[in-house]
Amino acid sequence: MKQIILIFLCFTFSISTYSSDEDFALKKQIGQMLIVGFRGTSVDHTSYITETIKELNLGGVVLFDYDVPNKSFSRNIIDPEQVKKLCLSLQSVSSVPLIIAVDAEGGMINRLKPKYGFLDVPSHQNLGKINNPQYTYSKIIPLAKQLSELGINTNFAPVVDLNRNVDNPIIAKKERSFSSDPAIVIAQSEAFIKAHHDNNVLTAIKHFPGHGSSSGDTHIGLTDVTATYDTVELEPFEILTKKGFIDMIMTSHIINKNFDTDYPVTLSDYYIKNLIRKRMHYDGVVISDDMQMGAITEHYSFKNAIIRAIKAGCDMLIISNNGKIYDEKAPYKAVDIIYEALKNGTLSEECVKESLNRIKKLKKRTIKTEGSGLL
Repeated sequence: MKQIILIFLCFTFSISTYSSDEDFALKKQIGQMLIVGFRGTSVDHTSYITETIKELNLGGVVLFDYDVPNKSFSRNIIDPEQVKKLCLSLQSVSSVPLIIAVDAEGGMINRLKPKYGFLDVPSHQNLGKINNPQYTYSKIIPLAKQLSELGINTNFAPVVDLNRNVDNPIIAKKERSFSSDPAIVIAQSEAFIKAHHDNNVLTAIKHFPGHGSSSGDTHIGLTDVTATYDTVELEPFEILTKKGFIDMIMTSHIINKNFDTDYPVTLSDYYIKNLIRKRMHYDGVVISDDMQMGAITEHYSFKNAIIRAIKAGCDMLIISNNGKIYDEKAPYKAVDIIYEALKNGTLSEECVKESLNRIKKLKKRTIKTEGSGLL
């Protein structure tokens, strides 16, 4: 572990593209910008994901219990002992500590289900109804401790969307919002995040700038909130950022033509460069929602989506390989796309340098001593 930490701390993010060796090094740096999904409940040196981690120097991986393309369970998760071994194996093949992430919000959206031997965690909606931050903290502390012990160092949660549309199929109907009241959402999110931080687990608040008023599901297609979005939905993101609670902000794939007539949030300069960076003064990692969701794939080529997301200001991109198709070449394609865009000037070196430095700072916060279940 000490060797891994030393390599990481010495890992530099200067970009130079003049020789084949330097080109190879550049691609290895670009790999840090990707979080990738894969199939397998165990890995060895011949596994697709271990080869990809080593060849691309991936920034991280994301675990799922259900494989959408195959419509089958046991994709990465069987039981606690198996997940812990999987996480240790994944970290052991990476020269730079990996982000190992999962969606563990609680309630319906929890890849670590009680039926597999994991904890039963209340939904955001149930916690919001009780509206006692101390109670929320007490219920989330066991989850955060469990993640830490498993070696999962990042939870793609909490959801800070306001419950603006009770018929929303992907937020309200899944009990993923604490409340329609921003004050309750903020207080509950603080308790949720604090429980994770007390166990050295990172969190990602989502889905910026608020998905709660939508009537559609971005997993399926582009969701237009032009007529329903209220700027009050931005409040939890702004306040939590101002209070310094944020490790990562995850962008949504909604589109609001009052602010950007051309692009959904993940691909929009307005949302990331203007709202997140300038208005909110946030300089941490911005991570995309899955780039293989229908809202993106149904309207943009993979190449255009990758370039637009990076150009708009996303620091890390999720390629779940858990949408309509499973494509083991997708992360390789993404690295090549970003590399070529840098070479031809479509993407600026400064933009990518800034992202890599943010990722480096974030990862340094997850480094702990060996045996802790974290980096």
